[in-house]
Amino acid sequence: MSALVGTVTGAAPAPVFAAATATAENNPVLNISIFGAFVAVTLFIVIRASRNNKTAADYYAAGRSFTGPQNGFAIAGDYLSAASFLGIVGAIAINGYDGFLYSIGFLVAWLVALLLVAELMRNTGKFTMADVLSFRLKERPVRMAAAITTLAVCFFYLLAQMAGAGGLVSLLLGIHEQIGQSVVVAVVGVLMIVYVLIGGMKGTTWVQIVKAFLLIGGAIVMTIWVLAINGFDFNALLESAVAASVTDPKDAILAPGLQYGKNPWDFISLAIALVLGTAGLPHVLMRFYTVPTAKEARRSVVWAIWLIGLFYLLTLVLGYGAGALVGADVIKAAPGGVNSAAPLLAQALGGPLLLGFISAVAFATILAVVAGLTITAAASFAHDIYANVVKKGKVAPDGEVKVARRTVIVIGVLAILGGIGVQGQNVAFLVALAFAVAASANLPTILYSLYWRRFTTRGAVWSMYGGLAAAIILIVLSPVFWGTETSVFKNVGTAIWPLNNPGIVSIPLGFFLGWLGSVTSTRKEDPRKAAEMEVRSLTGYGAEKAVDH
Repeated sequence: MSALVGTVTGAAPAPVFAAATATAENNPVLNISIFGAFVAVTLFIVIRASRNNKTAADYYAAGRSFTGPQNGFAIAGDYLSAASFLGIVGAIAINGYDGFLYSIGFLVAWLVALLLVAELMRNTGKFTMADVLSFRLKERPVRMAAAITTLAVCFFYLLAQMAGAGGLVSLLLGIHEQIGQSVVVAVVGVLMIVYVLIGGMKGTTWVQIVKAFLLIGGAIVMTIWVLAINGFDFNALLESAVAASVTDPKDAILAPGLQYGKNPWDFISLAIALVLGTAGLPHVLMRFYTVPTAKEARRSVVWAIWLIGLFYLLTLVLGYGAGALVGADVIKAAPGGVNSAAPLLAQALGGPLLLGFISAVAFATILAVVAGLTITAAASFAHDIYANVVKKGKVAPDGEVKVARRTVIVIGVLAILGGIGVQGQNVAFLVALAFAVAASANLPTILYSLYWRRFTTRGAVWSMYGGLAAAIILIVLSPVFWGTETSVFKNVGTAIWPLNNPGIVSIPLGFFLGWLGSVTSTRKEDPRKAAEMEVRSLTGYGAEKAVDH
């Protein structure tokens, strides 16, 4: 502890950390043992929970058997992904104030989702987002478009989780070579496939509940530890972070602009994507179908907000603590780069044992979120495209579940390949891209469907395809892919679009296309259906019967 106190008072953190690294690297057996125990326990939970997976409602919505508090923990488990733990802590450690903007954006986004869409979606839907969007519009084109946008959002989100998993396990095992990290990503993908194939939504939900307990508990312990080293004086912690900073001037990490000062438009684009993205995330919206009533959905939201809000406050202490005790240069040089800040902080605090525990919790975080994303994508394909578009609703429930399980394998393989491609990227940044795609492709159609009676099928299809295409094209043309050290194609070519996040263009475009398609549509929708949807969304009347039949 005295050595750690020395780092807080301004001494270089590298020697302390180097000693810790050596110790940890001599204990790969310990790390793997802790990891194996976590995987074994969560797999046992999944197998136990899967015994009643007989119908589509069991597989997609866990038989609607969870209480509000249980679902609140599961929502927190779903929402607090690798981006929240690994990405944000790393972003704050490296970029200070600008990194904390991710925490603020993710939390405010949750409030937007609560106020505008959560309960209304629960009252109107059955298993997927497309159930709501196709309620009063022409079913086949809307379901197809909604399924495609859902798959796209889930894929971008999966990339972030796989990148985080690769960096995390590589750090634990001391794997610096890209080929070794690629093998790690593949192993994570295989585990994810096993979890979802066996457990369905019920198994996934229980893993998320356990993981939320462990993640928030671990973050609280580390936060108290960091504050104790600084005499429970947050100002002393900030002074330590400034002393260890490699920025010029050193106190730049406490001020805005370190990351986004050169291009404020990039910050505005990111902010819009973060705040509006959650309300369009299919895997978060799908969680509301796992509770039996709208009242339980409201209770789950209240629990989720308290848990999520608490965690994002803790990231401020953990991020600056990592900057002070580990140092930005050490974090950047570690396997996994920026995403290694939280595990390295655990290592600096409690040595290899705490490193193994926190890394295992982070790994459980990734597995739970990845499983939730995968089941959402599989449900969207099997329920929306296969059952309702291809088979026109004439399919047995077990047939739909079989297709969902096959889809899981395909999604898993794609996620593995994509995760290998984005290694080294900050996972919070990658999730921000998923938020931009969700806010561009899904949110305009959701809001128009719930609140605008004149909305039409053409408006929905234009909005979803147009918003999705704009977001993906701008991402492919941006520095995310080309021309920089952190691009997917490192130092190759030149980015045509200057902003890292497409939200500032693609989100308004999605809303505009939804409006334009509706006002130019010659075919008007049935006003009785619009009225029925409005009553159901606001009151929940008829929702319980609709979800089970």
